[in-house]
Amino acid sequence: MEHHPASAWLAEAASAAGRQGPGMLRIVLVVMILGCALTAWFLLRGYRRKDD
Repeated sequence: MEHHPASAWLAEAASAAGRQGPGMLRIVLVVMILGCALTAWFLLRGYRRKDD
């Protein structure tokens, strides 16, 4: 196993992120928003009153 200096690792990570494009960020944002909406629905459904 080779030792890579931190600056080389950061440079490699930055170039990989540049090659990946904006698609991954969109996926992360969409999943985050859907997760928040699902969590809100799950938590708030318990507060619904049942007037029987």
